[in-house]
Amino acid sequence: MASMTRARRPSAAGRHAPVRQRQAAKISAEEWRARIELAACYRIFAHLGWTELIYNHITLRLPGPEKHFLINPFGLLYSEVTASNLVKIDLDGKVIGESRWPVNPAGFTIHAAIHDAIPGAHCVMHTHTTAGMAVACSQAGLSMSNFYSAQLFDKLAYHDFEGITVHADEGPRLVQAIGDKPAVILRNHGLLAWGDTIARTFAILWLLNRACEIQLASTSMGPVIDVPVEIQRKCTRDSLQFSEQFGAGKDVFDALTRVIDRIDPSYKT
Repeated sequence: MASMTRARRPSAAGRHAPVRQRQAAKISAEEWRARIELAACYRIFAHLGWTELIYNHITLRLPGPEKHFLINPFGLLYSEVTASNLVKIDLDGKVIGESRWPVNPAGFTIHAAIHDAIPGAHCVMHTHTTAGMAVACSQAGLSMSNFYSAQLFDKLAYHDFEGITVHADEGPRLVQAIGDKPAVILRNHGLLAWGDTIARTFAILWLLNRACEIQLASTSMGPVIDVPVEIQRKCTRDSLQFSEQFGAGKDVFDALTRVIDRIDPSYKT
């Protein structure tokens, strides 16, 4: 049993305050805004329960000609991610600048392939939610039988499982399987979404995950009613998740950010 007089370890934020102060002087205003938005997204995932201990990633390409990205520090929970402790990396997963936290290279393998090969993939999100993994393990895949899946007509791709994603040679096959589809089911593995903004990518992933949740509930009761293709096409066209009129997910993302602000605004530090 540990001694009662043992000194308390400082918090992650406290341990890295000097690093944060040094970084602040080197980070542009544009990059700082991107860091705050991505940190908010990690906290939103934590709030929704879209977490897998310290694993999985949300990555965001930074503005500029260089292919530099932000990723979570490996070892921290999503609820511990802040704007300052996000790690800047290149396509090889090498740290740009300073960071006391490592990066999970295996976790970035999928993301790097998509960021590099798909021009509009500025943000990539990957989850291992129970519903998402269950559907990913289903031979039939996503059932086009509910309100949410019907909005993903012609927007969903599948990629076959090749084992733990630590081999870069899987990248071209993954990209080929995805094509131009922003919602992806990684068979036997989980869900993935990509897009040109954090908000749009989140909206796509939320829609896909929600469709999986409803599928688990509905198929457990017996046969389901398939949505006709012409109705699927109409649902996708009318979906608020993809509508520019409603910010293509921005309104929802902003609302959830306000929730996080009320709970714990420390992600901004």
